[in-house]
Amino acid sequence: MSTKLEIQRLKAEIKSKKEQCADNMSLEDKHVPPLGKLGIKTRRVLKGHFAKIYAMHWVSAEKSSPSDAKHLVSASQDGKLIVWNGLTTNKAHAIPLRSSWVMTCAFAPGGNNVACGGLDNICSIYKLSSKEQPIKVARELAAHTGYLSCCRFKRDDSIITSSGDMTCMLWDVESGSQKQTFSDHNGDVMSISVSEGKGTFVSGACDATAKVWDVDSRWCMQTFSGHESDINAVHFFPSNLAFGTGSDDASCRLFDLRSYKELMQYTHDKILCGITSVAFSQSGRFFFAGYDDFNCYVWDTLTGKQVGVLAGHDNRVSCLGISNDGMALCTGSWDSFLKLW
Repeated sequence: MSTKLEIQRLKAEIKSKKEQCADNMSLEDKHVPPLGKLGIKTRRVLKGHFAKIYAMHWVSAEKSSPSDAKHLVSASQDGKLIVWNGLTTNKAHAIPLRSSWVMTCAFAPGGNNVACGGLDNICSIYKLSSKEQPIKVARELAAHTGYLSCCRFKRDDSIITSSGDMTCMLWDVESGSQKQTFSDHNGDVMSISVSEGKGTFVSGACDATAKVWDVDSRWCMQTFSGHESDINAVHFFPSNLAFGTGSDDASCRLFDLRSYKELMQYTHDKILCGITSVAFSQSGRFFFAGYDDFNCYVWDTLTGKQVGVLAGHDNRVSCLGISNDGMALCTGSWDSFLKLW
């Protein structure tokens, strides 16, 4: 009992110290000029899947060739992984999967490998340079004891996975060996986002917390709370000094690593459904979020105001992402279509 009281006292002391150091001036008080009307329209529709799309991911333009920079990968429960040219809408590859219960997919930075996983508990790696047609699985990374919820390449030769077994893992792609296990969450880990060049990643989980991890040491560096329900999506801010989250509590939030606090909430009285996916624009001014109500809402990161609605899907928006040149947003939906805005 005395230990419990001591923990409560220490928590209260930490909270008090944080409040003393906090800059309580909101971003809205900085007199940010209002945004003009957004001219975001549907520019392309990618048709080819025949069931719910669960995930999509753009290739990283910095490390891929210019011809590959417009490519993205999508995963659907029709049992197909499709690599698209987003500019021409052509399919570069259609890869049949061993398990159709796929929940995530990822493009390697160099544009040569793609990965996916889901209810099979396995992260499957495919080499796009393979001469085999159709492309067969090159490596299967198996150690998780729960479903694979998300995977993101750290480099071409390493990938981080998150799972319903409450852990994340770092893998060597070439050898298929597991290098690190990250375990501190008390619920299914739903999403991860890897920082550019900083050796860290952030995870969001069903314990309503987001955690920042050091990849090399495997330690949890920071834990951010505030959400009232499962965190389904996390995404690093372009500077990698903050990150955004989307939750089943119908709110998105912006957390800052340096001040170790929540900076902004993105909510609306009339939006009562959960968020499936989030992404920042290249400048960081816009925060895009996909919702269960079939829409993608656009938020002004600085003021917290809703500045746009991208409507056009006929079912849940399950995934979204910004191309690395910042010129296109792709949304994927349970209606089996991908739309480029």
